Amino acid sequence: MYYILYIIINILYIIIISFIPCVSEQESFTSSLSCSANMSTSNLSTVDGTDRLCVSERAQSVPSRVLHLRQLPADVSEQEVLALALPFGRVSKLITLKTKNQAFLEMASEEAAVTMVNYYTSATPTVRNQPIFIQYSTHRELKTDNLTNQRAQVTLQAISAAAVHSGSMASGGEGRGLALGQSPVLRIIVENLFYPVTLEVLQQIFSKFGSVLKIITFTRNNQFQALLQFSDAVHAQHAKASLDGQNIYNGCCTLRIDFSKLSALNVKYNNDKSRDFTRADLPTGELEPAAAFGVALPPYGAAAFPPTFHQHTGLSMAAVPGSLVSPPRVSLQVAPPAVHSVLLVSNLNPESVSPHCLFILFGVYGDVQRVKILFNKKENALVQMSDATQAQLAMSHLNGQRLHGNVIRVTLSKHPVVQLPRGGAGQEEQALTRDFSGSALHRFKKPGSKNFNNIFPPSATLHLSNIPSSVSEEVLKDLFSSSGFTVKAFKFFQKDRKMALMQLASVEEAIEALIHLHDHQLDHNQHLRVSFSKSTI
Repeated sequence: MYYILYIIINILYIIIISFIPCVSEQESFTSSLSCSANMSTSNLSTVDGTDRLCVSERAQSVPSRVLHLRQLPADVSEQEVLALALPFGRVSKLITLKTKNQAFLEMASEEAAVTMVNYYTSATPTVRNQPIFIQYSTHRELKTDNLTNQRAQVTLQAISAAAVHSGSMASGGEGRGLALGQSPVLRIIVENLFYPVTLEVLQQIFSKFGSVLKIITFTRNNQFQALLQFSDAVHAQHAKASLDGQNIYNGCCTLRIDFSKLSALNVKYNNDKSRDFTRADLPTGELEPAAAFGVALPPYGAAAFPPTFHQHTGLSMAAVPGSLVSPPRVSLQVAPPAVHSVLLVSNLNPESVSPHCLFILFGVYGDVQRVKILFNKKENALVQMSDATQAQLAMSHLNGQRLHGNVIRVTLSKHPVVQLPRGGAGQEEQALTRDFSGSALHRFKKPGSKNFNNIFPPSATLHLSNIPSSVSEEVLKDLFSSSGFTVKAFKFFQKDRKMALMQLASVEEAIEALIHLHDHQLDHNQHLRVSFSKSTI
């Protein structure tokens, strides 16, 4: 009896399941999109709001003009969905599935869809601060026959027409920019550059105001500058109005923003100086891949401690000329890091290491204040940097490097400061601790120093600067060779013979040479400056 009842229950279960629409692992569609288990591939070519189809929209890598958007806000509007796509090209059709927080967009061209997906792969799109997901659809086109979707098309046509109209009104002659100086490209100057500002920091800040497509950074007139291209001039204008005059970090790195005369940027390389967020396939140029994308080179002041953004709607107001009501401004602040600035360096060679040696090496990545080699464990040392950001930078670059034949380990110390020896300490113990806080060799004490923009991992190629005009290539080669280093190649800078590149036999040898010859006197009033280079000869 129980066996027969068991069979009947299973049969009923199978019948019920057969009437339930199937859903994919990643999505559940409304009744507009349900499925048949034995659907053929040809039936996946279109989507509409009348046929009861279920489409398995797995994460697609095959490009399509149709894009699938997921995890939208429940009451998302057509305008908000279109705002994500219109910067990349014309949208042909739109289907919103509000009860399932999803939508489908059909772009006018596959190229526009690919550009959109590529961009949002590196910059997560948001609607009302809610991250959403965009992928290629398995569908090749959208059908919009039913009444609900026809209303969406009316909205689409109205918004598209307005966008085209505003674009035609704004476009200037010869296609070189927008009228009244309003271009989608902003020119950014960072004043009071106490901490370096990286490409990643700029992208993080400006993407709050729209789609950032391209960035190029450079130094001109001893100022850090950047060109940043938005998807349209409206976003650029919003960012300029909100960010001009703001500090990225507390009390420093002030943004000065103006419209560029350029209407678009041409980015050839994706590295730490330039980036096209719509083209992940671009080469890195002369940079090594790890250094170019921050694997071995975390952005100074940003990778370890990224900026936090606070929107103030009435507390920090700045008057706008000709305006009675001041707009809300954005305050960009970096919270003080909750870590110490002292590093523990271990596995040192006690026969060769000295406080001065560690001061010069760690000084490449920040201003070293004090160095203490432990009296009872001379293979260990404490190095105090100016701040926690510099400590993080030095640790990320020098941990695992070879110094005096040993692979050193660099970690954060639990000590908040390096203590100087007491008055009763012996002469040897006192010699193992040095205070460098007043040293003239600090590379970063001057705000806006070029050294902030030239911080690279140890490499076999050294960058030499402050070379007197009387010093020749042979003199410099002999200087390094007579000190026991093997010179593989040498090259003066074409535009400035005060600088040169010198390639040695290995990274370890270059580290030794930098320690030994940095600040070497070349004539009566000029000393050689040595740092690591990102280039090769």
